[in-house]
Amino acid sequence: MSKTNKNIPELRFPEFVKDGEWNVETIDELCEVLNNIRKPISSDKRENGSYPYYGASGIIDYVNDFLFEEKLLLVGEDGAKWDAYEDTAFLVEGKYWVNNHAHVLKSKNINEKFLESFLIKTDFNPYVTGAAPPKLTLGSLKQIKVPKPNSLKEQQKIASCLSSLDELIIAEEQRLDQLSEHKKGLMQNLFPQEGENVPKVRFKEFEDDWVKTPFSSNILVIDGDRGDNYPKAEEYSSNGYCVFLNAKNVTKNGFAFNEIQFITKEKDKLLRKGKLSRNDIVLTTRGSLGQFAFYDETVPFENVRINSGMVILRLKNNEIDSDFLYNFCRSETIQSTIQAQSFGNAVQQLTVAVINNFTLFHPKSIKEQQKIASCLSSLDELIQAQTGRIEELKEHKKGLMQKLFPNPDSKN
Repeated sequence: MSKTNKNIPELRFPEFVKDGEWNVETIDELCEVLNNIRKPISSDKRENGSYPYYGASGIIDYVNDFLFEEKLLLVGEDGAKWDAYEDTAFLVEGKYWVNNHAHVLKSKNINEKFLESFLIKTDFNPYVTGAAPPKLTLGSLKQIKVPKPNSLKEQQKIASCLSSLDELIIAEEQRLDQLSEHKKGLMQNLFPQEGENVPKVRFKEFEDDWVKTPFSSNILVIDGDRGDNYPKAEEYSSNGYCVFLNAKNVTKNGFAFNEIQFITKEKDKLLRKGKLSRNDIVLTTRGSLGQFAFYDETVPFENVRINSGMVILRLKNNEIDSDFLYNFCRSETIQSTIQAQSFGNAVQQLTVAVINNFTLFHPKSIKEQQKIASCLSSLDELIQAQTGRIEELKEHKKGLMQKLFPNPDSKN
């Protein structure tokens, strides 16, 4: 049910429509502050135990004693993320310890889940002060205004609705974890482990030994352009002819194109190395080391280049299936090799020469390679679909929260 008054939510359960406007009260009026009980323990003095040790954003350790034994609401004081929907506020219960980076609130005349939900959708940034570091002071927190219905039943119904969604999201996240663990175990069995020449699990129609060769036998390792024509900061734009990838665009889950930069066609023509062709694999060689992404037909950009913190892995022949190579690159075999052969102090890195000497294990049969790749790709599709479902549920919850709570001007 839609209303124009700022103290009535856009969406309301029918049995409470006649109750009229919600009240607006401050955190100071709604909560007792227990900050005087919280206490930091430096990392060198913490004794390992079973009690959660909470900071500004959640559990940071486990200790052998506790300060609290009741359901309370924690709100990040410093070192937190204060944007809306960043879970700056979170309920905790059981036996636990809280350090001095989280405010500790005890609800008095408001449902604690209802209050947590409202604070989760709240942008705290207008209340944060200072720069080194920024801080949500107790004084500022107390001023935050909270719209709430007089009826505890209405508060509880809203809280139950959102709790049900939370439980569903948690269940779907557990399902995602199970799929990811299943894939991890499958990859350990489908590729030879250290000291092995064949994997533990094979499709019954294949019996030949696998081949062990250096990358350089089958793969061309291409570095990014590093010359005088390398793009300067002012030559990038938010749209253009050619995508120019940086470390943020290559993650453990492949390409991420939510933040991309472009160069012009003229600049692209000046560069001699680092241009992707379909079925190339990108490997990060500095910073976020060892991330792979596959430039297959699903990538929507036709012109893509890499920066100097990556290399391209390009097949030289038809002896290796590109999908198989991509999955092999993400196996523990290669990740262990990367960890063992990277070098550097402040920033770990890999060189083309080192990568050329990586060992590639593969079956001679292209059909076996393709069957392994197909099996793992099917799991990837399930994982991707599950990830999408979780994101849809989170977006649904966010939209629901926007309608279940009015938005009074709480910063006058």
